[in-house]
Amino acid sequence: MRQTNDDPHAPRHGGGRVREALRWGIVSTANIGRAAVIPAIHRSASGVVLAVASREYDRAREFAEANAIPNAHGSYEALLEDECIDAVYIPLPNSMHAEWTIRFAEAGKHVLCEKPLGVTAAECNAMAAAADAAGVVCMEAFMYRFHPRIDRVLDLIDEGAIGALRSIYSAFTFKLTNADNVRWLPEMGGGSLMDVGCYCVNVSRTIARREPVEVQAVATWTGLGLDEQMAGMLRFENGVVAQFDCSLSMERRECFHAAGTDGHLEVANAFLPGTGDVTIEEFHGRGEATSHHVAGTDEYQMMVEHFAACVTSGTAPRYPLSEAAANMRVIEALYRSAREGGGPVSVGDA
Repeated sequence: MRQTNDDPHAPRHGGGRVREALRWGIVSTANIGRAAVIPAIHRSASGVVLAVASREYDRAREFAEANAIPNAHGSYEALLEDECIDAVYIPLPNSMHAEWTIRFAEAGKHVLCEKPLGVTAAECNAMAAAADAAGVVCMEAFMYRFHPRIDRVLDLIDEGAIGALRSIYSAFTFKLTNADNVRWLPEMGGGSLMDVGCYCVNVSRTIARREPVEVQAVATWTGLGLDEQMAGMLRFENGVVAQFDCSLSMERRECFHAAGTDGHLEVANAFLPGTGDVTIEEFHGRGEATSHHVAGTDEYQMMVEHFAACVTSGTAPRYPLSEAAANMRVIEALYRSAREGGGPVSVGDA
């Protein structure tokens, strides 16, 4: 039953109270929603998925039936106008994130948007401004940051487990075999750096706990001018250097290492560890590794529950949109370096 304004628990967007269970709408029938985010919301105690929207009604209806969603809309605009929805999850192609995040925010709906938030830092800033003006919560869906393992890595570094941090390495590669996938289209915000390299940039900045001052990158380009593969380096003012590689055409790898003056940490399955128990391997010289065990969890569920808690309590997300803009400034600088022969580029000049 639709609530009226006389109901003290009726959703009032623009920063007001919402009911205890956040009422979600899903913008598109993208696979990431079906496989990860919608099940996470279903499992959570903080939200319920009430609607999905697609540009084709039949597709939305079939998706809704397959994923226990009661309502289907044949356009994104219809979901925009659905008064029974408090918040939306946007897994659209990267090039569409800014437009629809801004439109849903202006309609008074809270927004969880897939990474990367925008295709430029300027887009991220515009999205943040729209959310602030509407008084809604908007957050980038970098789910790995909600797994307790990343906090344990940071704690180990703070505790001096590897001495002074000096070097970071990360990789995220896989084979994208579907030639029609939008991630192969530069005009849709595709490319290896935008799709998986953004994780490497983000985890490097997270571990370094500061912004890089300079980057370098080289890439392998497709005939459409899209980065199929990239290797890059981030230099931080305190001397820490982060290196990474990403690809849409290599065997699957996802890892990160943090090395210091006295040892190093290695993390496998770094961004998609599943829900089982995981470890952090600590090495010192040629001695045996020490395994730090972290209890398994669903990082997607942790993310949507954090988002819902921010909405219901009126508190700011752990990761503000300014952080998303900072990540994109680094990505823009990496692209500039790769397109100009791989020379150093100041992040401030990107």
